[in-house]
Amino acid sequence: MNDTAAFTLPVFCADSELGYRRSLTDFSTPLLLDDSYRLAHLPLVAPEHPRLIARREDGFYEMGRHARVFSLVLPVEDEALRASPAFVALEEELKAAPFATKIAWEILPRRSDRLHATVCGSLGLGEPPAIAPEAREALGRIEPFAVELRGLLSGNVNRGRLYLAAYPEKRDGSNRLQAVQAAFGRAPGDLWLVGLYNLKDDLDAAETAALAEIVSRWWNRPLLRFTASQLQLMGASDDLVLDAHVEAVLPLGARS
Repeated sequence: MNDTAAFTLPVFCADSELGYRRSLTDFSTPLLLDDSYRLAHLPLVAPEHPRLIARREDGFYEMGRHARVFSLVLPVEDEALRASPAFVALEEELKAAPFATKIAWEILPRRSDRLHATVCGSLGLGEPPAIAPEAREALGRIEPFAVELRGLLSGNVNRGRLYLAAYPEKRDGSNRLQAVQAAFGRAPGDLWLVGLYNLKDDLDAAETAALAEIVSRWWNRPLLRFTASQLQLMGASDDLVLDAHVEAVLPLGARS
């Protein structure tokens, strides 16, 4: 018997336990940017577009910007993602796709240091929320865990944004991201999306079919596996987090 400890590969939550397939775009008709996207995203990537929605009736959104909202997020390293041959291959396909000119490529560098999946949204508005000692203690009992990014995904809300899907490790029968949500008193979710690409216009039938084919072919293909060892409290005044600031870093497994 050697002295090397047995290495156990992580087990990730399956599609049947998550909401990604349920949330897919209906590709049977041309993809039209929906109202939520035209309000929150389109003004930021195509401010002259005739179909953007400049403001919401209650005044919360104004050309894609709003009061600073604080959320708990799972950070994703852009450098690690771009070191992944699988991700590079996916992005090369997108650059060669018939709708490539409709992707806001120019916005990617502005977001490269703040890629994330939201775990608990809207924890505070205007001012950063206080993190309760009980929540910190609960995070301290959650050891770092594995996450695998797969994709591409186009959803049925915010049509126009393209995501990578985060598949969390399942340990002792428990979805680790749901355990984090429970630490903050949130109901268990089943969608953790890394927003990456943004469309600047509707897609026609041929472009929609091309996107559907890419989504189908890349479904469940691993792009990056990493260990989640910390979460961030992030505040931003737009949904693309162009002006985001990390208010606090919350480590996992840090028992006091």
